[in-house]
Amino acid sequence: MTVPRTPRVVRLAQPLAREVVEEIAKLHGVCIRPVALKRLDIRTGKSDIIDVPCGATLDSKCGPCARRNRFLRMAQCREGWHLEHEPITDPAPATENQRWLVEFRADLQARRDCATDEDEAADWDQAITELDAEINRAGMRGNVVGRTTIKRNRTTKRRQDAPDLPKRKMAATTLGRAFESGDGKSYRPSLFVTLTLPSYGKVLNGTPVDPDTYN
Repeated sequence: MTVPRTPRVVRLAQPLAREVVEEIAKLHGVCIRPVALKRLDIRTGKSDIIDVPCGATLDSKCGPCARRNRFLRMAQCREGWHLEHEPITDPAPATENQRWLVEFRADLQARRDCATDEDEAADWDQAITELDAEINRAGMRGNVVGRTTIKRNRTTKRRQDAPDLPKRKMAATTLGRAFESGDGKSYRPSLFVTLTLPSYGKVLNGTPVDPDTYN
């Protein structure tokens, strides 16, 4: 049985499957030009292909990535990444209501310290907890008694056989370094670069050439 051929005019009126996929990706904010990267497991030797967003900044290339980058820049501007001078970080003076809440909190703590019954002490503890929440809602940060949790200590020890890494003097500033181009424009890039030291083995396209000798 011969299947009738669809007329050319009808075929041209049908949407392309590839374009439908791109439209769905745009609706869900998914990159339409993903970059395929090879990921290698240095323990098992198995590799697989993963897709990462292209990171385009032009809407003509990839609308979802361009919008994501635009929102990222907006967030960076709100946080002060574009500033040329250090922002003012001095806290504002306490208001009359804030001072009253702290004094009232001290009175409750004194009553709590004088409590001899466990049930009475529990009631004062509940009142103090609610008042602490009210203090934070009033525009004060932190706790009046200071740190209430154990500080987490992270080790900074390095392997003894590893070479010393270069160090830069820490500057008390939150602003990035500004660079001036040949045409007189000033740029303050925000970019994180990951470097692989030669002692860790030769790397090609993000994967070690010899996994057995890769440290």
